[in-house]
Amino acid sequence: MRRLQGRALVAGVAIALLTLVGCSAPAAEPAAVTVTGEPGAAPTITYLTPLQVDKTRTEQIWPGTGAELVEGAPVLIDFWLEDATDATLVKESYTTNPTAMLLTEEDLGKDLYETLRGQQVGARMLQISPGSGEGATDYPTVTVVDVLPTRADGEPKPPRADLPAVTLDASGAPTITPTGTEPPTTLGAQPLIRGSGEQVAASDVVTVQYTGFAWTTGEAFDSTWTHGLPVSFSLQDVQAWAEGLVDQPVGSQVMLVVPPTYALGVTESEELAGQTVVFVVDILATGHPEQAAG
Repeated sequence: MRRLQGRALVAGVAIALLTLVGCSAPAAEPAAVTVTGEPGAAPTITYLTPLQVDKTRTEQIWPGTGAELVEGAPVLIDFWLEDATDATLVKESYTTNPTAMLLTEEDLGKDLYETLRGQQVGARMLQISPGSGEGATDYPTVTVVDVLPTRADGEPKPPRADLPAVTLDASGAPTITPTGTEPPTTLGAQPLIRGSGEQVAASDVVTVQYTGFAWTTGEAFDSTWTHGLPVSFSLQDVQAWAEGLVDQPVGSQVMLVVPPTYALGVTESEELAGQTVVFVVDILATGHPEQAAG
């Protein structure tokens, strides 16, 4: 299977976000900004325009209840960014896919790093920044950031004896123990953790962590856990994943057993030609491009 296409999409969103959040400036009396909306949905932001902003400030709209963000580790966010001079939307991720970056000042920029540092998964943060004074970004911005999980979170499901056993390390990265038996001849999808989020549709853009293994040896051939960041891609690009992940809820971890009758770049390689492969997939988010287009 060719490398999943999420990185280019993620990079474009991340660059736009880091460019637009702006830099700190001298202090001023903070203006009132109100954020409303439900978890998982785009926020509504209310303030008087033009908003006068002299320095970057942050506010926790609500705390997270999940794991604390780890320095240098992946962080996954949804964001809504407005031009505070007239409250126009500049960029948002709720109708597309979230942005994955590393929790470092180098990757996030100083302001966003300070906004997210020390927060927990599930938090919603407000960041208000002055203009950077650099051409097109020379305006104040108001940004709402939601911190999303970077691993599956839900109810563990009983393992099946006829499928490889899965072991997770402290970060959530999986390994498998081969069964030593002949592989199935049909596509299989077995939930390992059942999430409680939105169900995936076959035409969605999903954001995932995954590792691919050879059925026979259990050896990993590709993994977002080792590449460093979750990825987003259209299920329409990978038929086996579209069939296997449809109707699975966000937050789930699913084992996909894919026979060689499905076209995957990796099983066309010399090393894995004609072999059955196993993917352990954590579904972190799902987006609906047809709704965004409408």
